[in-house]
Amino acid sequence: MIVLKHAKDYNEMSKMAYSFVKNVVKNNENAVLGLATGSTPIGLYKEMIADYNAGEVSYKNMVSINLDEYVGLPVEHPESYRSFMNTNLFNHVDIDKANTHVPNGLAENVEEACKEYTDFIKAHPIDIQILGIGANGHIGFNEPGTPFGSTTHLVELKEKTRLDNARFFEGDINKVPTHAVTMGLQDIMEAKQILLLASGANKAEAVRDMVYGPISPDCPASVLQLHENVIVVVDEAAGYYLKA
Repeated sequence: MIVLKHAKDYNEMSKMAYSFVKNVVKNNENAVLGLATGSTPIGLYKEMIADYNAGEVSYKNMVSINLDEYVGLPVEHPESYRSFMNTNLFNHVDIDKANTHVPNGLAENVEEACKEYTDFIKAHPIDIQILGIGANGHIGFNEPGTPFGSTTHLVELKEKTRLDNARFFEGDINKVPTHAVTMGLQDIMEAKQILLLASGANKAEAVRDMVYGPISPDCPASVLQLHENVIVVVDEAAGYYLKA
């Protein structure tokens, strides 16, 4: 079941999203957090940091599991998702970095690394999974056509996704990796609660298809219609096609 929450802008979306995260972390000091990268959740992470600095929450006993990672980028590369998480959250709260998990994009045996990641997710059920959504309906790096039963896997990124992410690589698509490792749709669906954030007019059609469209691999996010506890927080632009 998808519950829609409408915010007027990005800042309100981020604050609204944090209210759901805070409810989890305040009530479970051992929470397992499913985290996402990209521009959409940065405001949420700022809210998490501010509340931590105010003494409201602690993450020291929590575990985090990230959705995805580029293949071939060194961990220290500023656009690796490990670097992103360190810069935008982990360096600013008291979480033990040994308890923060990001897929291994440098593994010699990618297939085995993917299996180990899925096994870790199964052993550490995610209490709340944060998601963004791509303009083509992808969640994580599960591009259109990804089977709903997929677990952590290697994916070749669509040109549209690489174009969208080129802004993080000096606007040069040639600098954007061609492959990534991502949690599969089945991994995501095993989370106890899912919190999807969407901001901007370029996400409006994908959000519409996710909520109202047929449940189809053509829009990977549409699988969320089958989950029992999904909260979608949108700003006015991203929610343009949604019923109030």
